[in-house]
Amino acid sequence: MPGWAELLLRPAPEVAPRLLGARLTHGGVTVRLTEVEAYDGTNDAASHAYRGPTARNDVMFGPPGRLYVYFSYGMHWCANVVCGPAGTASAVLLRAGEVVDGLLTARQRRGARPDEALARGPANLTQALGIDRNQDGLDLDGLLALPEEPVPAEDILSGPRVGVSLAHDVPWRFWLRGDRSVSAYRRSPRAPR
Repeated sequence: MPGWAELLLRPAPEVAPRLLGARLTHGGVTVRLTEVEAYDGTNDAASHAYRGPTARNDVMFGPPGRLYVYFSYGMHWCANVVCGPAGTASAVLLRAGEVVDGLLTARQRRGARPDEALARGPANLTQALGIDRNQDGLDLDGLLALPEEPVPAEDILSGPRVGVSLAHDVPWRFWLRGDRSVSAYRRSPRAPR
């Protein structure tokens, strides 16, 4: 298994499936990541960094191992693990996870719903973990732990990304086969048919 730093220097499409099964801890809650999406910076029309650096996406341009947090649709926080060499703006959106520690805290943040839905979807995951704009740029050293063994390739599925209108058919969404915390695929209504 490559070292953590070595893994995060790779492009997002390579890093994303390796983050499945990783554990992210924040705000008294730990989730096991079950679904992620890769975004390849200026090479990817669906990426926030496609048109270059801005005040909003600056964290995406490095260094790797930081959390890029953004506000989505004016109401939800979403979080990404920054990867690739500094300056490339590669990142992996954290789409879903299973709460494995801090269940009571996650329930208090998310309200009455089944445990498998507490961190299903990127906004629900950040809410369960207590992540918001204050964590933009957070160094993930000690907060994100890879599994000791990578998830076997046969247990990982991939398909198009959720809710993006540009590069919508790129199969850079990765998830754990059969895991109940994985979100449903929703094609963007703005994506061309």
